[in-house]
Amino acid sequence: MTGVTAALGQAVVKVAVFGAAGRMGQAVCRAVLDAPGLDLVAQIDADDDPRRAVEAGAQVAVDFTHPGVTVQNIEFCVRHGIDVVVGTSGFDEARQEQVRALLPGTDVRVLVAPNFSIGAVLMMRFAAGAAPYFESVEIVELHHPDKVDAPSGTATRTAELIAEARAKAGSAPMPDATKTGLDGARGATVESVPVHSVRLRGLIAHQEVLLGTVGETLTIRHDSLDRASFMPGVVLACKKIATLPAGLTVGLDALLDL
Repeated sequence: MTGVTAALGQAVVKVAVFGAAGRMGQAVCRAVLDAPGLDLVAQIDADDDPRRAVEAGAQVAVDFTHPGVTVQNIEFCVRHGIDVVVGTSGFDEARQEQVRALLPGTDVRVLVAPNFSIGAVLMMRFAAGAAPYFESVEIVELHHPDKVDAPSGTATRTAELIAEARAKAGSAPMPDATKTGLDGARGATVESVPVHSVRLRGLIAHQEVLLGTVGETLTIRHDSLDRASFMPGVVLACKKIATLPAGLTVGLDALLDL
């Protein structure tokens, strides 16, 4: 692949994958191998020496591991001048702050994407655009039971974008007359938006944004039916992360010219 791409005059991006033995890691490795312009130079898992990425000349590292491990991997990559694409579940604001603290004075770029599916990114954007036009907004996210975080990073990011759009538009608080109820019956609240999490065998990754006002409702839903749906976004991130400013960027939409 590298020779063909170089012969066509295209720059080749050397990629290392952390968490290469996991389900998402294996899918990422296959996607990088199949993508023109990318060269998979290192596959690194739990017991492997991360210096293999440096020795192989990696320019970008893709991390699908665990939140605590991801921060360690990012710190390693920052020390060695390697850009990082993060797809790890549960990479919350506190961990993002840890990453921000690592980056001042460096030229390294770190992209944290709550979801690499192009459709999911569009779903979030559409939901934020619609939210100011409706009195009520709630989110239902549905995932497989092996997922370690709830609510999902996608749901959290969607709620943040919705709240930001409603605040900018001067929307009134959402109506809710609930006075009594079982704990959790109304879900979690993220930036004033109710979020409900379902964990069910047979699911992959799904989300509904329910919007309502007097006399009408609107439902915006996205379904990832196979992990392959995330791979075009991962490939895009590897190819275009160098176009981002140094520092931390959250969300794949920064690369989609939306």
